[in-house]
Amino acid sequence: MKNIHPLAQLSRTWRLFLLFASLATALPAAAELPALPEVVRENPYRQNPEAIALGRSLFNQNCARCHGADAINQGQVGPDLTKLERACLSLQVPEQKQQCLRDNDHFFFQSVQEGKRRVGVEHMPPWAGVLNPQQIWAIRSFVESRRNAPPSSAQGDKGVRQ
Repeated sequence: MKNIHPLAQLSRTWRLFLLFASLATALPAAAELPALPEVVRENPYRQNPEAIALGRSLFNQNCARCHGADAINQGQVGPDLTKLERACLSLQVPEQKQQCLRDNDHFFFQSVQEGKRRVGVEHMPPWAGVLNPQQIWAIRSFVESRRNAPPSSAQGDKGVRQ
């Protein structure tokens, strides 16, 4: 009788579930970040150095495969997240710019939590239950910090530009 590894008998869905569950236990904790209220629509950790450092680690563990290491997209399948604010930053009226940035924060958070599915095809898995709100906002802070980073910063560990 042939020995078959127990994981080989599991469906693809269960193997992915086990993979994500094991990754969730390896994620850095967000304990050093301030606690959040129940509902947050705007990034509470914007320009927070601790959040940016945590966000970088979380991003590279969870998002880099589709969005590029250190948020430098070099042809990966996911969109370049550093360009999310492009339209907002071009606005001249400060109140409109701030509202646009708040809307982008909400869009980012909701997209990470719920994932992206179009015409029945999953383009991004939902991360609710894997990443907590503090971790999602930390990733958002890191992505914002990379907005103007030069492509050469992907080489080596040169820190995060703020």
